[in-house]
Amino acid sequence: MGNPGIQFDESWLANVNINLPAVKRRAQQLSGRRTVKKEWQLAWLLRAVTCIDLTTLSGEDTTSNVQRLCHKASSPVRKDLLKAIDCDDLGLTCGAVCVYPNRVEDSKNYLKSISAQNIPIASVATGFPAGQTPLHTRLEEIKFAVEHGASEIDVVINRAHALTGNWRGVYDEVKEMKEACGNAHMKVILATGDLGCLTNVYKASVVSMLAGADFIKTSTGKEGVNAILPVAIVMIRAIRDYYQKTGIKVGFKPAGGIRSAKDALVWLSLMKEELGDDWTKPNLFRIGASALLLDIERQIFHNVTGKYAALHELAMA
Repeated sequence: MGNPGIQFDESWLANVNINLPAVKRRAQQLSGRRTVKKEWQLAWLLRAVTCIDLTTLSGEDTTSNVQRLCHKASSPVRKDLLKAIDCDDLGLTCGAVCVYPNRVEDSKNYLKSISAQNIPIASVATGFPAGQTPLHTRLEEIKFAVEHGASEIDVVINRAHALTGNWRGVYDEVKEMKEACGNAHMKVILATGDLGCLTNVYKASVVSMLAGADFIKTSTGKEGVNAILPVAIVMIRAIRDYYQKTGIKVGFKPAGGIRSAKDALVWLSLMKEELGDDWTKPNLFRIGASALLLDIERQIFHNVTGKYAALHELAMA
């Protein structure tokens, strides 16, 4: 299914007013509350695992560390821990693995070798993270990733267009990216830390959805400011507005700086309260992360054993 997009309509961008104090209050309310406890916390943490796009986006990525990532995504929590909480029959996996286009084929081959082809392969593309390459090059990068096995593509918008108010330009480029993705789901990275203000964040969210974004994503993880709650609230309410006007559900992906199990619970709470249960599942919610999974597994270990694991007791993500 996904989001087919609709025609560009500038009226969606008229009279956008963001109540910054109210957004900040809502963010503080979320981050300051107690999280769920005991068995409910375990259930929420396991749900969070299924929503992680387990990520490696490093210049030193090799076949071996991508294989390690894929193996961890296929078996994200120690089997004895899952058995101890009667969850060993869930078939638990991460939501996807996320890699550079050159590492897509490595991921595909390894997932096939361990019979884990059900795990989606997400690839960043379009001159990630800056997006400062010619459009035809960015489109070819999408096609390359799809041809080599990516079923999800994380693209970046043209921040120059956004910062100069050329929203039709943003729409046209994202629409071409959508066409290049073919059957692959498209996640549109807004790089909100580069957009200057929350009004631009809202407009970039709406324009990306009009152009066919299946997900909107906060950040590349490479900006000075990445996934923060005030920005997320604005993006999520844009998703709600789009759904109310079109009936189309668009997913949300925060990325960058989400490292603790407590953070994951806060993000899940936000999705449940603002958009509903459907947006707490991996088809509509993902967390882009590399270190988060280890802390979630440590919390599960603590729940089972009453102590925190030493690093050598858990396989690193």
